[in-house]
Amino acid sequence: MDTPHIRILSVGTALPGPPVDNAALARRFGMDALWEQWVDAFIGTRSRHLAVDIETGEVRDSLSGLGEAAARRALEGAGVRPDEVDLVVMATATPEQLMPATVNVICDRLGIDDVATYQLQSGCSGAVQALDVAHQMLRAGRHRTALVIGADVLARFYDCDAELSKVPPDQLVNYVLFGDGAGAAVLSTDPAAGRCELVSVRTRLTGLNREAGATLEWFGPVDRLSERPAATEDYKAIEWHVPEMSDETLRELLDELDWREEDVTYLLPPQLSGRMTRRIVERLGVTGAEEVSCVNTTGNNANALVFFQLERALERIAPGERAIGIAIESSKWIKAGFALEGV
Repeated sequence: MDTPHIRILSVGTALPGPPVDNAALARRFGMDALWEQWVDAFIGTRSRHLAVDIETGEVRDSLSGLGEAAARRALEGAGVRPDEVDLVVMATATPEQLMPATVNVICDRLGIDDVATYQLQSGCSGAVQALDVAHQMLRAGRHRTALVIGADVLARFYDCDAELSKVPPDQLVNYVLFGDGAGAAVLSTDPAAGRCELVSVRTRLTGLNREAGATLEWFGPVDRLSERPAATEDYKAIEWHVPEMSDETLRELLDELDWREEDVTYLLPPQLSGRMTRRIVERLGVTGAEEVSCVNTTGNNANALVFFQLERALERIAPGERAIGIAIESSKWIKAGFALEGV
C-alpha cells in the first residue's frame, strides 16, 4: 500500500477578549512610562489577548471554549462534519483539569465521539508534536481525517493583585510575554483536497543535563500554599539558546528534504516575543523567504501560535511554493519543525 500524502485542509483560530496593549498593562499594575518603554524595546510585543479580565480578575474564556471555537472554524473551513473526523490530537501546557483531558471535553462540545483522541502536555513545541502524531497516524493508514488542536490559557497564572515593581524578573516577564488563544487544523489523506501538503514534521528533545528554561506548577490541597512561584521564565537562557536551536532545526529540515534556502518561500519562525523573533530571523538568514509572524499582536499564546502562523501561510501559499515552520520548547529544550508545500 502506498504511503498517503497528508494535506492541510484548513486552519481555524480563536482569541479571547479585546487586545490588551502595554499601556493598559502599565495602568493596571501601576507601572510608569519607563516600564512601558522597556517592554516595547526589550520584549517587542505590543499587545496580547487574555482570557482573564485584568481589571476584575474574572475568567471570561475557558481553554475548552477557545479550543471548541477554533476547531469549529477549522471544520467549517474544510467542509468537514464532526462525524467525519476519526482522530483528534491536542497540545496544551495548561489543561483545564488533570482529568478529564481537555481534548475530550472539546470533542464532547463538538459532537465528536467514538474516535481516537490524544492530549500532549507541552509548551511551544507541543503544536508541532501534535501535528507529528497526527501526521504519522494518518500516514500509517489507520485514519483518514484528523483534527489537531493547540491551545493555552496562560493568564490563569496571572496574579492580578501583584505589585509588579516587586516581582522577580523570572516571574515579571510572564506578564508581558504571554497571551491566550487556540488554533486548530484539519488534516486529510484525500489526495484531491486542500492547497497544502504537510511534507515533514520533526521533534527532538535536547534537554539532557540542561536546567529548565521555564516552569509551570500544579498545586493541590497539600501544597497550594507553597512558596514556589506558579510560573517562571529564564529569559536570558532562552535568548541564548533559542536562536541556535532554531538554526539547527532549519538546517536539519533542509538536509532531510534536500531543499536549499532559496527554495523556501515562507518562514514561520518561533514566536516567543517580537524582539526575539527578529533576532531569530536574523540568525536564520533565509533572506529570500517571506516571514509569517503574529506574536507582536497576539502575544505568545504557546500551543496556539503555530496555528495562527499556519492560518496566514495557507492564505498565501501557491502550488510549488514551500514553507518551513520552527517552534522551540524552552521548559526542557525541545526542537520542533515542519515543512509545507503548496499543491
